[in-house]
Amino acid sequence: MVELLHKAEGETNPEYGCPPDERSIEDHISKGIINLDKPSGPTSHEIDSWVKKILNVDKTGHGGTLDPRVTGVLPIGINQATRVIELLLQAPKEYVCLMRLHEEVDDCSIASILREFQGKIFQIPPVKSAVKRELRVRRIYYVDLLEMDGQNVLFRIGCEAGTYIRKYCHDIGEALGSGAHMAELRRTIVGSFREDKTLKTLQNLTDDYWQLTEEGDESALRNTILPMEKASCHLPKLVVRDSAVDALCHGADLASGGILSLTSNIEKGSLVALKTLKGELIAAGESLYNSNEICEKTKGIMVDIKKVFMEPGTYPKMWK
Repeated sequence: MVELLHKAEGETNPEYGCPPDERSIEDHISKGIINLDKPSGPTSHEIDSWVKKILNVDKTGHGGTLDPRVTGVLPIGINQATRVIELLLQAPKEYVCLMRLHEEVDDCSIASILREFQGKIFQIPPVKSAVKRELRVRRIYYVDLLEMDGQNVLFRIGCEAGTYIRKYCHDIGEALGSGAHMAELRRTIVGSFREDKTLKTLQNLTDDYWQLTEEGDESALRNTILPMEKASCHLPKLVVRDSAVDALCHGADLASGGILSLTSNIEKGSLVALKTLKGELIAAGESLYNSNEICEKTKGIMVDIKKVFMEPGTYPKMWK
């Protein structure tokens, strides 16, 4: 459990801003993210387009592209929340994979090789990829062997963003000397989005939007669309004073005096989320110090702002 460290006392003015779960339904949609269960077949961009048409909104965008045949967790940002989706691109991922061995291999050999393919691994992206094909390091956090049936191997893998599971299976096959390929893949976690009651299908979304437009019932859609703040839950956070919010919205870096509290897991150079006392996401930036150093320092810049999500003027201007 990550500890919350208190640096200073402060109160928030109820006249400005709004807790994420109290937004009007219009704002809830425009600042919302859908934890969508992608089916096999369509591309991630096609899913974006369908969501845009279902909700009749101006803009949609997804976090972490899935190949057409891959299913599972595909967060979709709506309107203003499309900017926040960027926070998920580098978030940890989890998959359940069915790997097909080209020859039968005993269970002990499989369990052993999966243990070896944890920690830091080296990968060259496949030919059909959107990035430059050069050797790079990726971290595998865990691999759990779930089931074996002949040449079929089912496993769960938690990995750093940018890990190619198809290549991972190929490399395991090479190491075993039998050859292997990825037969099926389902993504189960993207940052704080996972396979739970928030995971919805396109049909769920269609039905819930119909309830809003035809029956005036917004409750179902409020459960299907999540506040955009959800996309930052995997990041360390700092809570700032009301008086600092508008300056941050204009791109100012965060000084020590503007911080009220912070999580204990901030490291120097890590990406952090900045939030209001009401829980609204203001911006994200690079921390210049770790948690203990931030608590101790009484002046100076603590966070270099990289991306602003809140509109200027949401909170009053209290800076010169």
